[in-house]
Amino acid sequence: MTIADTARTMEPNRTSSWVPVCRVDDLEVERGAAALIEGDQLALFLLHDGSIHAVQQRDPYSGAYVMSRGIVGSRGDAPTVASPMFKQVFDLRTGTCLDTLGKERHDLRTWPVAVEHGIVHIRKDPR
Repeated sequence: MTIADTARTMEPNRTSSWVPVCRVDDLEVERGAAALIEGDQLALFLLHDGSIHAVQQRDPYSGAYVMSRGIVGSRGDAPTVASPMFKQVFDLRTGTCLDTLGKERHDLRTWPVAVEHGIVHIRKDPR
């Protein structure tokens, strides 16, 4: 199993805590995709560098399940997604809100991602 999010160290052996989600080929670069994993709605993002990030689909500011429709960008070396609702910006690696637009800070939950034989796997327990 290879690590899709190279910024994180994860155990390389697939165990029952990993859930197959889709093929890497199903994802479009810098376009979000929504997935449902055991009741959790996730937004997946494939970046130009080949890394794949998984964050919660629910926008913590609006409550709408729209993060997969967010705008992908960057802040320095951090890959980001901006909420399509109120435009708060989040670090895709950590879920940290980088721009609260004057509101109280709320972060996104993130999930570890790995790829095995072209299949994207998500670890069930979020970070």
